[in-house]
Amino acid sequence: MSKNESTGYHNLLLERTQQYNLPDRVKAMGVYPYFRPIESEQDTEVYINGKKVLMFGSNSYMGLTNHPKVKEAAIAAIKKYGTGCAGSPYLNGTLDIHVKLENKLAKFVNKEAAIVYSTGFQSNLGVIPTITGRNDYIILDELDHASIIDGARLSFAKTFKYRHNDMDALEGVLQKCESDKLKLIVVDGIFSMEGDIAKLPQIIELAHKYNANVMVDDAHSLGVIGEQGRGCSSHFGLTDETDIIMATFSKSLASLGGFIASDERTINYIRHQSRSLIFSASMTPASAAAVLASLEIIQSEPERITHLWEITNYMNKNLRDAGFDLGHTESPILPVHIGNNEKTFLFTKILLEENLFVNPVVAPAVSEDKTLIRLSLMATHTKEQVDFAIDKLVKVGKQLELI
Repeated sequence: MSKNESTGYHNLLLERTQQYNLPDRVKAMGVYPYFRPIESEQDTEVYINGKKVLMFGSNSYMGLTNHPKVKEAAIAAIKKYGTGCAGSPYLNGTLDIHVKLENKLAKFVNKEAAIVYSTGFQSNLGVIPTITGRNDYIILDELDHASIIDGARLSFAKTFKYRHNDMDALEGVLQKCESDKLKLIVVDGIFSMEGDIAKLPQIIELAHKYNANVMVDDAHSLGVIGEQGRGCSSHFGLTDETDIIMATFSKSLASLGGFIASDERTINYIRHQSRSLIFSASMTPASAAAVLASLEIIQSEPERITHLWEITNYMNKNLRDAGFDLGHTESPILPVHIGNNEKTFLFTKILLEENLFVNPVVAPAVSEDKTLIRLSLMATHTKEQVDFAIDKLVKVGKQLELI
């Protein structure tokens, strides 16, 4: 009951939450695909309900989450520093391993300085509203990640969106902005659902034309594109022209956290002004150590990136040849477009029964005519595993009359 008749008290919160029944309806259909408990390490194969399943829904692009050197580094950090920092980096939470990591990250992405956050989401929440103010402008691609959108919401700046990767639309937005105000263009390096790459050369050309600044979120591009996996700016040879680089640790770097890299003065400003940094506990020592180890492996084992791209191109071609619509992807993110909520849920369910784990993207996250299955590859996937996945996708795709 949301209303107490004897007191007249009306619980509006409970009334609202009781009305939310979408998950219940999907569960009743037997196709609920979320919060599936995994009983093993995040690898190319995982266990769900005691059953071995091939994982094609992980963001561990470099396949390092169970690498012995990464695990050993995390264990050693716990033994030395304990399990947590019990405070903010601003006060008692800065460890020498954090400083070492920041220096290593800055060097890796060829920027003067870097600062680490306890999550990637907090990195965008922390930097975007910190460097923009009431009279400024934030300009977003309409398909930017939720953390970028929420970071913009926390700012007092005016926010504009432009059509995805549409440079004419971006220029149209820039023309609306006052020339003497700060204008921050924020884009994903690789877009997390579509798998395509930001048109950074054109974006930076327009930024120079209209006196704007550019921030690139490399969450899905670090470790994947660019020299030794240095990300989108490196991929285009535009690191010096990119004002701010952000990336997460939870994907290619096999850990948890995020960072911002830029020139020394900008990082100094963020370090002393960013609320999500100052008022959050530091990333754990184990997380920092895991990132350091992952960076070393990525740089010392370039064959990982080479293999990732070999199997990416192989799977992309085979799925397209089978008749699937993969859109404009240019990365190890392969979106199989379905365009129907029910079929997307059913596709996911049957594939899991066929021992293949994939991720559904459905309404209201996207419009119902744009629902899709999101596949993602890891450098540790074998060609045999990729062939298994292709066979299952084609089999179920034909069964559901998707191809």
